[in-house]
Amino acid sequence: MNKKLISVVLSLVAVLAFFAAVALIGPLFNESLKLDETALLRFVFVAVGLLIAFVVYYATREHRMWEVGTREVVYMAIGAALYAIFSYLFNGTVFAVPSVSQVALRPAIAIPMFFGYAFGPVVGLFTGAVGNMFGDALTGFGLSPQWSVGNGLVGMIAGLVWLFSDKKKSINTVLIVSAVLAALATIVYFLNPTVANMTFFDPENNIFGDQTISLFAGLSAVIGFVLVLVVRFAFNKNINIAAAVTWAMLGNFVGIGFAAISDIWINGFSPAVAIVGEFLPSAGPNMLFAAILVPILVVAYEAVQRQSGR
Repeated sequence: MNKKLISVVLSLVAVLAFFAAVALIGPLFNESLKLDETALLRFVFVAVGLLIAFVVYYATREHRMWEVGTREVVYMAIGAALYAIFSYLFNGTVFAVPSVSQVALRPAIAIPMFFGYAFGPVVGLFTGAVGNMFGDALTGFGLSPQWSVGNGLVGMIAGLVWLFSDKKKSINTVLIVSAVLAALATIVYFLNPTVANMTFFDPENNIFGDQTISLFAGLSAVIGFVLVLVVRFAFNKNINIAAAVTWAMLGNFVGIGFAAISDIWINGFSPAVAIVGEFLPSAGPNMLFAAILVPILVVAYEAVQRQSGR
């Protein structure tokens, strides 16, 4: 059997095994980590997400970006650990800021975006999926495996940038696709402006989703797209930065979109609630950090590469 195929399959199985282990062991330490009666359905969507990743791999299997060796395994572990720790710090009560209201600030999302870009789609997938699942366990608010695999898709798609030799042409295509997705989500918001924000959390009262999202949050996908567009042209001479940010945006829209849409079946949400109440408040703020932090990480990474003579 092809070595690359075996490596990718083992990576996907490792993600699934880690999810299962956390779901089984987590409740022994924190009762809030116990999955409810939707546990099986949640893992069905985890399987769907991993199957999507495998299909993308198989369709592009000839490309060397899918190679997984010792170096990539090390980066998987580092990326997942970093994402878990920073997810805990900014999602947990350590830095909870009730006044921020419905905007869940998650600067850590830049980690799977960057690791996918720098080290390949498999590393990005593992970093986002395992890191988010572990971070949720540390936070203790509860486990959402389908959202963790959605975070993994964010990192994987960011890593697909290397699939195209002509990065500038791929950027233009990704911008068009992302513009359509942002516009569709925004249209759904304007058609359903009173939907409650499902990701809002009030730590003082321990309640979720008790208010509608603001106009700013409703426009966050478009605002985020504009920010990325600005970065794309500001770094027109550094195509790597422009490509990294643009593909991170697409990964964010697709990965978070997958997670939000899965809740139509898991939580019984209507499509409008899933998009307005979950997708926009999650994906919108992520774009801010994609536009600001990903370029910083790419610049630092390129500087290290130059110093090491690579």
